[in-house]
Amino acid sequence: MIIARAPLRISFVGGGTDLADFYTKNPGKVLSAAINKYVYVTVARTPFKQISVRYSIGEIVKHPSELKNDRVREALLDANITEGIEISTFSHLPGQTGLGSSSAFSVALVKALTALAGNHASAEVCAEGACWLEIERVGDPIGKQDQYASAFGGMNVFEFQSDHSVRIEPVHLDFKRRLDFENHLLLFFTGVTRKASSVLTEQRKNISDSAHFDTLKAMADSVDPFKQVLMEGNFKKAGELLHEGWQRKRTLASGVSNPSLDALYKTALGEGAWGGKVLGAGGGGCLLFVAPPERHERINHSLRVTATKHALHDASVIPFSFVHSGVELVVNTKE
Repeated sequence: MIIARAPLRISFVGGGTDLADFYTKNPGKVLSAAINKYVYVTVARTPFKQISVRYSIGEIVKHPSELKNDRVREALLDANITEGIEISTFSHLPGQTGLGSSSAFSVALVKALTALAGNHASAEVCAEGACWLEIERVGDPIGKQDQYASAFGGMNVFEFQSDHSVRIEPVHLDFKRRLDFENHLLLFFTGVTRKASSVLTEQRKNISDSAHFDTLKAMADSVDPFKQVLMEGNFKKAGELLHEGWQRKRTLASGVSNPSLDALYKTALGEGAWGGKVLGAGGGGCLLFVAPPERHERINHSLRVTATKHALHDASVIPFSFVHSGVELVVNTKE
């Protein structure tokens, strides 16, 4: 049996510039950090002919081509595994929350299947393997930031080059500053899960428009200033830069925001948050705010009141911390 896990991530600035339609024309840049919420993938050989896959539902099929789970289906077909395998997954948080869970699953799946074959997959191999699986094999209209953030862990600036290579620059915050930054962050789940594909499909179509392209370029250019204020410990300015980025992101596609998200965002700013954003493609999922720690309790209370008014009954704050580790094997009985 093999168990691999990969962390979810928080993307601060530059999201959207990791799409090939943009970075093949202008370098993309994203600053993100892995957090202590994980997707686990378990893989085991069985003496049976059938293939069993368990996630939010269970599937038992005779051939991988019959699987509804597109990532597992394409991964098994590519690996020429046609029988006698059981794959299951579980996560600390539900999918479709804007924290990169789909790509974390793909990264962990690549790690686990490579180990099953008796080989070692580096972080880069897992990241590129997950990108290839999701973008090329499955055909999702997504970028590359989530796979790299989950595979490498830590806090990094990822720069996406026109030749599709990725340059990785770790952000080295000292322990006290990193902890202080964590204490200024508030992660709020809206209670709404959504698929990113519809928003990203529209965003990709809009990239050819010069105004949208210029917006994405400004978002990529905001990464270095954001990193600088983090290194200085100027979290108020970091919040203001997040706010500027969110205002830009809202213009990229019609489904990025909605009245419920706007109401929640306005509530947090009214209670003292310096800025924030919707994580992921938008339309739901999680909101991230930067705010003085002494204002968090009040912000949380007001967000829950606003969520109730908008019938968002599962809305809640998610505690988290940053982690250095990326994808890893938790169990490998083949060794």
